Amino acid sequence: MEVSSNIKDVEKVCLYWLSSSDNDYDVLLNLFQSRYYNWALFLGHIVLEKLLKAYYVKKKGAHAPFTHDLRLLAKKCDSDFPADLALQLDVITSFNINARYDSFKEDFQKKCTPEFSNEWFNNIKTIRQWIKEKL
Repeated sequence: MEVSSNIKDVEKVCLYWLSSSDNDYDVLLNLFQSRYYNWALFLGHIVLEKLLKAYYVKKKGAHAPFTHDLRLLAKKCDSDFPADLALQLDVITSFNINARYDSFKEDFQKKCTPEFSNEWFNNIKTIRQWIKEKL
């Protein structure tokens, strides 16, 4: 579902998403440092989702779509998102489901070794930086 109404104060709404994302990023860093890798990666998804919503608002002047699908959000932004990063968005979107729902949690937690988590944490940082440069 996409909200098509124009926003009166685009800067204010964009700043809301950006500030919220930055706050969540600080929590992500603490979770990662504390070795709560599954929750850190889950929050990495949230950080990127909020940044993409800020980017959407800035580009379109309308409220962001109600979706957690990062690749879909990037596509709706009509951005020149690099293909390699766009593919990573699909994996990062799966962190949202895998960390949240009991039927996936245990398997995801086992998958979140320090090596796996460090790789995806670095991917999240790279994508975060790419989006922030566009804002």
